[in-house]
Amino acid sequence: MSMGDGVVKSMAGDWPGTAVAALRYSFGAIGLGVVLLIKDGPSAFHLPKPKMQALRGVAVALATVAFFSSIFVMPLATATSIQFTSPMITVIISALFLGERINRASVIATLIAFVGVMIVLRPGFGGMGWEALLPIAAALGMAVLMIGNRAVAGSGSVLLMQFWVASFAAPVLILSAFAGHWSGIPALQVEWPHWSVIARCALVAVTATISHMLVYMATMRASAANIAPMVYIQLLMAEGIGIAFYNDWPDWISAIGAAFIIGAGLWLWRKTRVHVPDEANEAR
Repeated sequence: MSMGDGVVKSMAGDWPGTAVAALRYSFGAIGLGVVLLIKDGPSAFHLPKPKMQALRGVAVALATVAFFSSIFVMPLATATSIQFTSPMITVIISALFLGERINRASVIATLIAFVGVMIVLRPGFGGMGWEALLPIAAALGMAVLMIGNRAVAGSGSVLLMQFWVASFAAPVLILSAFAGHWSGIPALQVEWPHWSVIARCALVAVTATISHMLVYMATMRASAANIAPMVYIQLLMAEGIGIAFYNDWPDWISAIGAAFIIGAGLWLWRKTRVHVPDEANEAR
């Protein structure tokens, strides 16, 4: 996911985030549809739990356009750090709406990660203004997507579930791109892009689709609350890409915050790994 985000950031100033998101999901929906047709035939295109599929599509559309827009106006690692309020939102929603039991390790890891996010936010939040709301909106969208993934798990193949989320997201994003263009805001004006922009959107469609498939597969095998903190490694990747390609060096306070976040994810991984044999024995 961070690799795709790095490519998206390279398009800052070339095309608005709404248009990038719309083309990325249009490519994704078409590509997934073709693969699904070749693999399973026309009979594979059934729509299980349509309301939940629509919710997933709207959620990922919100998350994508908000995050793409955020990395156009702030460092990649900073936007990613703010977006990592998503796991905390996921834990809360999973308990309230899915009735999932939150174990102590997940609670501790989430609290530690939350401290890390606050440390990252503290030095720059006052100077960001409204831009800081963009990755927060993306975090909310990703949290709802994670919950939606859990709700539809088992109702179809991974490929089918990814096809439907892209198919519902694409029209929402296309309408958003048109709305932005008609708004008259210069930054949202959609002109015919350079061929390299189209190529980069296609590349992001591939990397993001693979990423979302892996996240969906994870939520089929574990609770959303346990899965959410594990994606903190994305922050480390975002910082590396930001430094290597955009010279966005984190300050020492942000580095401390990132250490909290990554440490929480690794600690949760260790705790759940230790307890897997016992749970397996109990299941037998």
